Amino acid sequence: MEWSFRTAEELVAAMRAGAVTSVELTDEAIARVERDDTVVNAICVPDFDRARAAARRADQARARGEDRPLLGVPVTVKESYNVAGLPTTWGMPQHRDYVPAEDAVQVSRLRTAGAVVLGKTNVPLGLQDIQSFNEIYGTTTNPWDRGRTAGGSSGGSAAALASGFGALSIGSDLAGSLRTPAHFCGVYAHKPTLGLAAGRGMVPPSEPALPTEFDLAVVGPMARAARDLTLLLDVMAGPDPLTLGKAHRLALPPARHERLGDFRVLVLEDHPLIPTGAAVRAGVNRVADVLVAGGARVERHSPLLPDLAEAATLYTRLLISGSVARFPVGSDEQLRTRAAGLSADDRSLDAVRLRAMVSSHRDWMEAAHRREVHRHGWRQLFGEFDAVVCPITPTPAFPHDHHPDPLERRIDIDGVEHPYFDQLVWAGLATMPGLPATAVPAGRSPEGLPVGVQLIGPAFEDRTPLRLAELLEQETGGFQPPK
Repeated sequence: MEWSFRTAEELVAAMRAGAVTSVELTDEAIARVERDDTVVNAICVPDFDRARAAARRADQARARGEDRPLLGVPVTVKESYNVAGLPTTWGMPQHRDYVPAEDAVQVSRLRTAGAVVLGKTNVPLGLQDIQSFNEIYGTTTNPWDRGRTAGGSSGGSAAALASGFGALSIGSDLAGSLRTPAHFCGVYAHKPTLGLAAGRGMVPPSEPALPTEFDLAVVGPMARAARDLTLLLDVMAGPDPLTLGKAHRLALPPARHERLGDFRVLVLEDHPLIPTGAAVRAGVNRVADVLVAGGARVERHSPLLPDLAEAATLYTRLLISGSVARFPVGSDEQLRTRAAGLSADDRSLDAVRLRAMVSSHRDWMEAAHRREVHRHGWRQLFGEFDAVVCPITPTPAFPHDHHPDPLERRIDIDGVEHPYFDQLVWAGLATMPGLPATAVPAGRSPEGLPVGVQLIGPAFEDRTPLRLAELLEQETGGFQPPK
């Protein structure tokens, strides 16, 4: 029997029943990687010897009567996480020889839960792209179409899952980096509520692994099944033991509902700043139809919804000002000259990005205040609704585009070109206010490419969109392996 596309939950049950061992699962996963990954290029740092040793220890532990949530399950880890003894480069050539001595807190939690780490998955340069390619490890391709991207920045993890390279993966999300690759590759991902899962050790190479609270970024789970997301999130969630963990214990509330017919859902398919492509629009409406058929209350409009154009502008300001502070894109003087040359009437996202590159702390504080206003608006909306269904990006996976200046790239939406980074506005809808969002498969495009949508839920009620994802999976069939 082939186990490579079974869910983590099924693998755990099979090992408990004695139907398979962790060593067998690990050997099968490694054989598949060695056979197929020369084309996909998802696993950029294999760790097969240590994985086989961990699998043997897992089988020995189970023989002693031990049972942990992920005992013996093969998994992968995004390259940006520190794993003791393996390089952490973030795809940056100057750091190709950096090897941390300590695991990131989430890698430690995986090991404590009994997972077998197969290796690390590919990322874009500095995690700063919607594709996953870099000079050190090359390009990760989409398992559904090798000429298209698997997404970024957790593209290697999504491609690995779609290819059967391990049952689970951990990634991160600042600009849709969990959700977009899941959407492009036909798998599941969950962007947790901001601050729910500790991120220490998911840090640029050579920087100290401090227990820092991120402003927008989160770490989170990826899987081939909705229930597996919950299984992995329960391992990942909780405060850092160095900080809030000294006083706080996590107790996530249960999902608001257990039956599909009890959910109240707002469905969005249009954004004021960028069109939604036909394939993605069809995916949103497929999910809406399933919800209606299941008896859920579905609405298409609400006066409680925060202004989407302002939300996208605030997100862009916060995202770019933070990114440029860490990864400068030019001299401050040059950027200020370019920003000063903008028309005062230019409110395009390109203009917002440029102004954000030279924003002051006062500018950031003003944007952060407006973010709190939006958060309050979302709290009011989630008094009337349980989840929001909307796109992740306007299109399915697009062809590889390695133009050296990402600002010069364009995204084709039904034959019309738009600025490349404008496609981030849907991801930012949940990121800016720090809300949880679950990416779920929603069918195929006419070309046979996966299409996903996101389910946005109330802050710190992550189990609500996750439960809705499970119920939708039961109706739609969820993940299907690439043909």
